Amino acid sequence: MTKTISILGATGSVGRSTLDLVERNPDRFEIVAVTAATNADALAKIARRTGAKLAVIADETRLAELQAGLAGSGCRAAAGEEALSEAAAADADLVIAAIVGCAGLTPVMAAIEKGRIVALANKEALVTAGALMTQAAARSGAVLLPVDSEHNAIFQCIASARREDVSKIILTASGGPFRTSPAEAIAAATPAQAVAHPNWSMGAKISVDCATLMNKGLELIEAHYLFGLGANRIDVVIHPQSVVHSLVEFVDGSVLAQLGSPDMRIPIAYTLAWPERMATPAQRLDLPSIARLDFEQPDLKRFPALRLAREALEAGGAAPIVLNAANEVAVASFLAGEIAFPEIAAIVERALSASDHAAPGTIAEVLEIDRLTRERVQTAKQMACQ
Repeated sequence: MTKTISILGATGSVGRSTLDLVERNPDRFEIVAVTAATNADALAKIARRTGAKLAVIADETRLAELQAGLAGSGCRAAAGEEALSEAAAADADLVIAAIVGCAGLTPVMAAIEKGRIVALANKEALVTAGALMTQAAARSGAVLLPVDSEHNAIFQCIASARREDVSKIILTASGGPFRTSPAEAIAAATPAQAVAHPNWSMGAKISVDCATLMNKGLELIEAHYLFGLGANRIDVVIHPQSVVHSLVEFVDGSVLAQLGSPDMRIPIAYTLAWPERMATPAQRLDLPSIARLDFEQPDLKRFPALRLAREALEAGGAAPIVLNAANEVAVASFLAGEIAFPEIAAIVERALSASDHAAPGTIAEVLEIDRLTRERVQTAKQMACQ
């Protein structure tokens, strides 16, 4: 039976990897809707190639370009936030939610409220609105499947096990490019050094998050909402080989781990085929050539971002929203050469200390707290530079 799919964020890395798998299995999948932020030309080509019925560009100024690219194809073009939500809520068996940033919150919620199976590749969805989205999923019957390699690994390890049999989950982190660097070298780190991830090929922002360990902190918050475990039952260990993607410890002392090559097509394929599996072209593990698997505790003194994320989760309310927004502003400033690497975590810590927001009740409130946080962080940064 053919599975119908909507891809939110079709031109990004997750979207491209999804399309690679879908187009290798044309009899198994059908694309019904695709979206992109600004790249109308690439989106039109994807829509034509896949036979999608709806293509949505977030940037309304690119609508005419998208319409021209789709002329004669039979695919409808649309633009703007409402159209993104329309694509998310389209009649599809599976929604791949890969829109980057808080721009993905409203479309993801639209898919959840329609009771869709949603493959989440958008970190902000659960980091900033985890309670709202999991509650909405419980009401609508929507299923949330994790695309992140670490959460996908946990999902695979738990499988049909009872949640009460899970003692704790263990997220693995590569440690990033500065894992063995002394504090002095980290303080002098350049953007080029920070984005040079040792194992994965990713965008600049997420690469910097891996370098600070904030990425693992955000994943800790996601894991709380995905698997319903308190912060005290979610551990993080450094695993530089990136072969073990995460582990689950059960009450009887058994520990299950999911291993694989660092290829995002593996977790994406698991969500595409779920509850079955499908073949991928990913490189197979050669354990004798890997030879060893190392694990160590994260150093919270050199990498305080992980501590801050755990504190934000424990604080609750709007703290995770503030954490995420302040981090995005700080990372952008670092990449622009405006601040030093250690100032990223310092900016986030100051923003959390100044936060007094109650828990949001709607996605609109989440977005407003996000906006206010960014505004305050930018203002504080500008005043510090004067």
